[in-house]
Amino acid sequence: MTAGAVRRVALTGGIATGKSHCLQRFADLGAPVIDADRLARDAVRQGTAGWPAVRARFGAGVFRPDGEIDRPRLAAVVFADAAARRDLEAIVHPRVYEAIAGWFRRLEVSGRAFGIADIPLLFETGHERDVDAVIVAACAPETQLARVMARDGLSEAEARQRLAAQLSIEEKARRADFVIETGGSFEDTGRQVREIYDALARQGGQERTGGTL
Repeated sequence: MTAGAVRRVALTGGIATGKSHCLQRFADLGAPVIDADRLARDAVRQGTAGWPAVRARFGAGVFRPDGEIDRPRLAAVVFADAAARRDLEAIVHPRVYEAIAGWFRRLEVSGRAFGIADIPLLFETGHERDVDAVIVAACAPETQLARVMARDGLSEAEARQRLAAQLSIEEKARRADFVIETGGSFEDTGRQVREIYDALARQGGQERTGGTL
């Protein structure tokens, strides 16, 4: 990172490890944040270049009557077929990372010292080299499995299939600069978020103003 540049921080983890909750807590403290999942949804909405690409690859069966993508149906397809998942990622990921890079560039002129991008597949896509620090939200594998099943209404086999599509949370934690253990209470998670926020603020002189950009 060059002198005076915004510190690019990525927040990642596994499915249902509490990334979204952690991101909101960082925003509540005043950190500029952006969510790659939201960018991924936006990248394939009607009227975007991504929409016809998804339609051409996956057909009308993964679309709702209103023309938008039926995300649970598309997820069922791509998690059952590694080639299909790679094809979807080839459509979505370039658009998402372009948007994140643009967001960080805009932060450069805002005077902010750091920003946090929630990027679920940071390590899987090799984009950890694009950031200056990585925060991983982590919990025990059995907790993660139970959360996925409860949140998405999946069978154990389906949940394990989705977890297997990502790098293990243990490996992600090993590669992280900071780890937030999310298996405890919300208060405990919040305490860890605050400690990391304060560490980033000390490193960059971040003012506690702002929020989600």
